Amino acid sequence: MSWFHETLYPDVRLGFNGRLLHRKKTAYQDLKIYKNHRFGKLMLLDNVIQTTENDEFIYHEMLTHPVLFAHPNPKDVLVIGAGDGGILREVLRHKVRHVDLVEIDTEVIRASKKYLPSLSKGAFCDKRLSIILDDGARFVRDKSKEFDIVIVDSPDPVGPAKVLFGKKFYKDIFSILKNRGIMIRQAGSSMLQQDELKQNYKLLKKIFPSVTIGLAAIPTYIGGFFSFLIGAKGINFQGLSFRKIESRYKKLNLKTKYYNPQIHFASSKLPSYLRGIVNGKK
Repeated sequence: MSWFHETLYPDVRLGFNGRLLHRKKTAYQDLKIYKNHRFGKLMLLDNVIQTTENDEFIYHEMLTHPVLFAHPNPKDVLVIGAGDGGILREVLRHKVRHVDLVEIDTEVIRASKKYLPSLSKGAFCDKRLSIILDDGARFVRDKSKEFDIVIVDSPDPVGPAKVLFGKKFYKDIFSILKNRGIMIRQAGSSMLQQDELKQNYKLLKKIFPSVTIGLAAIPTYIGGFFSFLIGAKGINFQGLSFRKIESRYKKLNLKTKYYNPQIHFASSKLPSYLRGIVNGKK
């Protein structure tokens, strides 16, 4: 047992005590799996926590269900990143027709299957799934197929993930969405990554007619509230009624641990400091 720390920020550290189970220097990043008494197994990429067994449900439910329930009939879904399988698990609980998973690093999938099987719960074996080992930006640039939902589960904007935060990438996503298509992506800490959140919000506002910020507190994601950006092509995401979301939720009869129709709407109610950021009054 030894201490390890997340090192995304030069002046802030988040530490855990645990045992190293696996380490692999992949072609793209440094992948580690630790075991911690309180959070179970953790995956780190380049010393930044990506997911843990005990709080992953918050992130994975909030990156899937808000957009899937907002869409009237989601059938074709594109997931970029998400090699741990948590997003797939939640998406495939819906009556979707097909899911394309684009993951650049096959070692993430391999390690997740071996050390974190509770995240995918067999989702990698679902017949509706196609796994594409490719760069997400290149895939959306070259793809002619259209999707109802695009979910971007990328690391922070460093290294190979940096291209997934650019204007060209968002325009390419817009072009492959169907008329009522919706995209969602993680946008980092609402406190420690305010510049990134503001920049990405502004980029999306130039492309999508409806842009929404969602929030969730995830214990192992450093920096308080974690943010999500939702861009809707032909749907006013914030104009949907509670009754409609509740009806879709009950019809599917899901048992979720964090998401529910109340959270669907409450998560997009922003504190004043975030309203100031998105309105250019930081």
